[in-house]
Formats: sequence, C-alpha cells, structure tokens
Amino acid sequence: MTALDWPFLLIVAAASYLVGSISTAVITARLLGLPDPRAAGSGNPGATNVLRLGGKKAAIVTLVGDLLKGLLPVLVVAAVASGPERLAGMAAAGLFAFLGHLYPVFFGFKGGKGVATAAGAILGMAPVIGVVAIVGWISTAFATRYSSLAALFASVVAAALATFLSPPVIAMAISLMALILIIRHHANIRRLMRGEEPRIGEKNEETTADE
Repeated sequence: MTALDWPFLLIVAAASYLVGSISTAVITARLLGLPDPRAAGSGNPGATNVLRLGGKKAAIVTLVGDLLKGLLPVLVVAAVASGPERLAGMAAAGLFAFLGHLYPVFFGFKGGKGVATAAGAILGMAPVIGVVAIVGWISTAFATRYSSLAALFASVVAAALATFLSPPVIAMAISLMALILIIRHHANIRRLMRGEEPRIGEKNEETTADE
C-alpha cells in the first residue's frame, strides 16, 4: 500500500479549518447591521438564529455560506489530489472545515452547531448521501418545524448510509461529524423530550438548535 502524503493532509486540514472558521452568520449580521448572533437570540451563530434576528434573506445568505465552506474545500481536494491522498484528503477537508465552523479561530472559538457546514462537506464527499440527508432534513423540518429534530434525523441517516455505501475513510469522517452534531444538540434533545423545544420561526425562544 502506498504511504499517505502526511504533509499534504496536514496542509489540507489546516487550510480547511481556516475556511471553516469564517463565520458567515457573524459577517452577515455585521454587514446588515444586525445584532451579533453570538450574543442575541439563541446565541448560536447559525442560519436559524439569523432568521430570527434578520429575516429570510439574511438567513439564506448565512445558510449558503455555511454550506459552501464545507463543500468547497472538499471539491478543491478532489480536483487536485490523486491516489490514496484523494479520499483521505477529501475526508480531512470536510471534517476540518466542520470543526472550523464549530470552533472558529477568527471568532473566539465560539461557533455554531455545524449542520449546514456538515451538509456541504457530505455533499462533496458523498453527493448521493448528502442529497438524501438534506432531503431528510427538509422533510423533517417541514413536518415538525423542529430544526434540531431535523438535524438529528439527517445526521443519523447520513452516518448509516455512509457506513454501508462509502469508502471507510469517508464513512469515518461522516460518522464522526454525525456524532459531534448529536452531542452538540444535547440540550435540544432534552427540550424535545420535555416538549419545550421551540419551533422554526418562533420569535420568543431563548435557545434553539440553529442551522
């Protein structure tokens, strides 16, 4: 087996983390004169909180930006890499862009839940699984109006499909992102169980599962 080019993978991981660290929610809020989403609404810099603070257009910009910063690093690696580094590099790009969103170096390491960025990364690594997960999110969100429940459902679906359909290194990256997403939604899970989780579009909630 050909040895992996570890310097290349480290560069991919670092660059992808920096891309992921660009907080679309905070930048969008600043450009539009909205409150800092880290300090207003749910306190989570994601599209759902931006929807609450600034409306649909601001939320769409945030959502697209978060998705692209997960997708683009994976696509760049897929275009430039070959051999064993290609799949490993794609997995590293997606995972570290996701981690950058969660813990952004440019914004005090306070990031969002990572749902949109994970969706973008999965779209790049495994397009069919990404599409199925996004459809699952949309369907669940439309039926229940719970962003958190939709994110949890999509995470489980993506991890399950990746386990059976993707190469091991891609499956590991997707499953790890799914596990982290579930952990970061622990408070939302408790509220769902108590029947206290706010629905998408509600204005008076203090905390919710953004993105």
